[in-house]
Amino acid sequence: MELRTLKTFQVVADQLNQTKAAEILGYTQPTITMQIRNLEQEIGHPLFNRVGKKTYLTPAGKVLKQHVDKLLAYRDEMDKALNLLNGPNGKLVIAAPEYYWTHFLTLLIHSYVSLHPKVKLKLVSSSSVDVIRMITSNEADVGVIAGNHKSDDIEATLLDEEELLLVTSRDLFESADLSVVFQKYPLIYKESYHLDGLYDRCMEEITPKPLSVIESSSEEAIKQGVLNGTGVGIISVDLIREELKKGEIVPLHRFRQPLETFIITLKDRADEVTIRSFTELVVEGWDETAQAESKES
Repeated sequence: MELRTLKTFQVVADQLNQTKAAEILGYTQPTITMQIRNLEQEIGHPLFNRVGKKTYLTPAGKVLKQHVDKLLAYRDEMDKALNLLNGPNGKLVIAAPEYYWTHFLTLLIHSYVSLHPKVKLKLVSSSSVDVIRMITSNEADVGVIAGNHKSDDIEATLLDEEELLLVTSRDLFESADLSVVFQKYPLIYKESYHLDGLYDRCMEEITPKPLSVIESSSEEAIKQGVLNGTGVGIISVDLIREELKKGEIVPLHRFRQPLETFIITLKDRADEVTIRSFTELVVEGWDETAQAESKES
């Protein structure tokens, strides 16, 4: 039996639809039909029954499916073990919000490419919420997010803790007290603050409460919204150091709860050599990169 034919059987057995199986495998439907027919002849038993418009596995098909799943899983493990001998290689998709690309990951990517030139990188800029979705759906291999996402499927490693401030523009600060400002202007905050309840914990520290809020996926949009008087913002102190020095942005409250940054990947993929090599480099180099960024600003 050829592994290619067994893989075809596995996909057809999973889908119970040869048309869908052909799309997944990139074969024509006659090719699928021929491979299944040859396999049935080889083992001497029919593998599928068709009743009306539905397809079912025969008893022989069910037995074969159990063993094929194990066999192909062992083959995947073998391939992974052999790939370890080659070091990091293949394609690596990394997803993170724009802020992390601009201030941290660009420098780390440069180091990684120098160390592992065989790895082909794809870099995706996205919100933290979308990064989590991409990791769980295997659209991305590694992600960096603002806030923590607790899941049995995701491995998260803490990279940083940033101080969060409640801020406003100089003009709004001088025009009225906070209670009046919150009656007229919305609170702008990052949507990912909902990931681990950070937003609710921040709200417990604020009195009075804002009458309206705006969620944003961009820290830069929050900063600009504060600067142009759109509203009051919750934002990391690291992002507005220059504006604080110039007095363009005024802090109203320093939150006890920090904004945490995590690097994430799927737990069952965390030990893949290419993924592990990147996560280890980011974990080891994050603080140094942050210090360099702080000196420049």
